[in-house]
Amino acid sequence: MKNSALILLFVALSLTACSSFKAERVDADKSDERAMTITDNWVIRDTEKVIEDIVVAIDNHRGFRRFMTEHGRTPTVFIGEIKNMTSEAYFPISEINDELLNRISASGDFILVDAAARESILKEITYQNDGMVDLSTAKVVGRQTGADLMIFGNVHMKPETRDGRTIKQYSVNIRMTDIEKAVEVMRARTTLSKYSEQSKRGW
Repeated sequence: MKNSALILLFVALSLTACSSFKAERVDADKSDERAMTITDNWVIRDTEKVIEDIVVAIDNHRGFRRFMTEHGRTPTVFIGEIKNMTSEAYFPISEINDELLNRISASGDFILVDAAARESILKEITYQNDGMVDLSTAKVVGRQTGADLMIFGNVHMKPETRDGRTIKQYSVNIRMTDIEKAVEVMRARTTLSKYSEQSKRGW
């Protein structure tokens, strides 16, 4: 009898635990709002916000506008790596690089050099010119488009903590350089801060 009662109690607790789980699909704003109650780590909305700020800064920069006027044609841009200089080993730097590529591509103001695919493209062109492919269809070495501009940058973060309160101050910096002249065309910086409080009992 005692064993039966324990089994029934275990089943009841198990059912209660299972029924407490709930999931729902939410939009980006609500997802960001709820994420702030779970973590003070960098989330997707943070990436979208800083890249939006960077793209606006590029569009409004006088040096960039002057370069576009003097260049006289759609510039080809090579986007180098934006580096993680924060103390956070798992900072999603690849998301920032991908989002910048997406936004630069969507703007239509640039021709993008596919840096990530360069090695694979070179292997394919080499293969085509090793006698394994009909020469009438083989692509010729030395015809890849050279970039006019290079964009690269970094992300820094300065944390301050006291009595369970933390402020993380992020700084995202990018630079655009004229490759041929080795002169800086423009630079932009945007910041984002994340504040959190943690009680002695946890979040």
